[in-house]
Amino acid sequence: MKDYAALMIGTALFAFLSPGLLIQLPGKHKPLDFLNMKTSFLSIFIHTLLYGLLLILFLVILNIHLYA
Repeated sequence: MKDYAALMIGTALFAFLSPGLLIQLPGKHKPLDFLNMKTSFLSIFIHTLLYGLLLILFLVILNIHLYA
């Protein structure tokens, strides 16, 4: 049986944490902007850290598995 947890969680987090798609941390004029489709280096860096930490949380600490 193949474990698809890493593929599905990684893809979903990448889509949801793309800077400017749903949220942007930090925003241009506010600490949090919604649906602005713009980005900055600091925003990319923060979203990358969140992506990595959430992947570690789901795949290593919580040990989630999805079998098909």
